[in-house]
Amino acid sequence: MRYLYQQLIAFFVVIFVILMTIGIAFTQMTRQTLQERNYEQLMGYASSVATISQISDSEYLQQNMTRDGYLQYSLRLAENILSNQDISFAFFKSPDDIIYPLDTAHAVDFPISEKDWQSLENGARLQLTSATNLYGEKELTSYVLIPFSINRTDFYGVMVVSQSASSILNLVSAFNQNLFKVCLISIVVSLLISYLFATFQVRRINRMKRATKEITNGNFDIFLPVHNRDEFDELAEDFNLMTKSLKESQEEIERQEERRRQFMADASHEMRTPLTTINGLLEGLEYNAIPENQKDNAIRLMKNETNRLIRLVNENLDYEKIRTNQISMVIKKFDATQTIKNLLTQLESKAEIAKDVLILETTEPIDVYADYDRFVQIMVNILQNAIQFTEDGEIRVRIEKGYLETIIEISDTGIGMSEEQVKNIWDRYYKVDPSRKNRQFGESGLGLSIVEQLVRLHKGKISVESELGKGTTFKISFPDIDLNEE
Repeated sequence: MRYLYQQLIAFFVVIFVILMTIGIAFTQMTRQTLQERNYEQLMGYASSVATISQISDSEYLQQNMTRDGYLQYSLRLAENILSNQDISFAFFKSPDDIIYPLDTAHAVDFPISEKDWQSLENGARLQLTSATNLYGEKELTSYVLIPFSINRTDFYGVMVVSQSASSILNLVSAFNQNLFKVCLISIVVSLLISYLFATFQVRRINRMKRATKEITNGNFDIFLPVHNRDEFDELAEDFNLMTKSLKESQEEIERQEERRRQFMADASHEMRTPLTTINGLLEGLEYNAIPENQKDNAIRLMKNETNRLIRLVNENLDYEKIRTNQISMVIKKFDATQTIKNLLTQLESKAEIAKDVLILETTEPIDVYADYDRFVQIMVNILQNAIQFTEDGEIRVRIEKGYLETIIEISDTGIGMSEEQVKNIWDRYYKVDPSRKNRQFGESGLGLSIVEQLVRLHKGKISVESELGKGTTFKISFPDIDLNEE
C-alpha cells in the first residue's frame, strides 16, 4: 500500500476513534445531566404539592373536605397547572390502595414492590425510568416517588410524579444531530489537513527516492536540503553524508584504478625492457654472437636487469603482505646512528652519480626500538627517493631523542613537491613525477606506500614537508616500546 494511503487511513482511524469516543461520552453525559435535572424538577413539584397538602384536620373540616379529598383536590389542581409539561400525579396509601387518580377508564397500572414501599416508609425518595406510563401504556416515562407524612411525622402514603421522557429524548436527539454534523465537518477538515500533511511527507520521501535512484545511476553530486526540523531532516542529513562518502570513495576508486592501470603499464614496460635485454643477451651467447671479451659485461648486465625484476616483484609482495597483516615484526633495540651511517656508506656511490652529498648530522649513539630489517627498508626507500629527486645537492640526516621516542629527520635540496603531491605521496602506485624513470633504482609508485605502512606497524608517525624547487623533509618517529611484550 502506498505510504500516502497508509497515512490517510491512520489519520482517519485516529480522528474517527477520538471523535466517536468524545461524542459518545458527551452524549451520555448530556443525557444523564438532562435526566438528573428532570428528576430534580419532578422532585420539586412533588415537594411543593406535599407542602401545600400539609394542613391540620380542623382546616379540612372548615373546608368541608376529608384529608383524602383535599389531597385529590391538590393533585388535580397541580396536574392542571402543569398539564402543558405532560406531568401526571398519583397517590398510594398502600401498594394496592390508590386514591388518585380515580378515573376508572384509565386505571393506574404502576406496581410498587414491597422493598421499595419499605424504603419509602423509612423516608427514602426514589427516582426511576420505566418503559410504560402510569396507565401501563408503552411510553418511556420518568418517575419520582416521595413519602407523604402527616405533620411531617406519621407516614400516610406515597406520592408519584411522572413525566414522559420523550422531551429528554428529543433534546438528546437534537444534540446528537448537531454533534454528528460537527463530527462530520471535523472529519472532513481533519482529513483535508491530514491529506496536505501526508502529501508533504510523501513528497519528501519521493525526493529521497529520486535521490537514491540518482545514486544508483552513479550521480553522487545529489544533495538534499536540510532544515533540522524532524527525523526526515536527520535522515536527509545522513543521506548527504552517505552521498559525500560514496563520492569520495568513488573518486578514490577511480584514482586508484587509474594508478593501477598506470602501474600495470609501467610494470609491463619495466619488465619488458629487462626481459628483452636478457633475452637478447641470451640469444647472443647461444649463437656466439657476443665477443669473448664482452661476455662478462653481458652477464653483469643480465644480473642487473634480473635484480630490477626481483625488486619490482618484491615491492608488490611486500605491500600486499603489509596490507593484509601477514608480515611479522621483531622489535629490538639497536643503535640507529650506526645503522644509518652504514646505509649512507652503501648509498654513497649512487649519490655520487647524481652529484649529491650525504651528510649525517648526528654523531652520538642513539638507540631506537624497531624491526631492524624493516627499519633499514624504511630508511633506504626515503634516502633513495631523496637521491632520485635531488641533483647536485645535499641530503641531510639528523637523529634525536624525543619524549619516549626516537625521531629521524631526512632533508634534501631537491625538486620538492606541491601541496597536491604531498597529499597523495602515500597512495599506492602514485608517482610524484611519472615522466622520470630511474633505471638504477626503479620506480613503481609503491615505495612510500610501503614506508607509511611499515611506520604504522611500528606504531610510529611519519610526516613530510615540501616546497617546489626548495626540497623535501621527512620526519619519522619510533616509540620507545617493545611491541613484542604488549
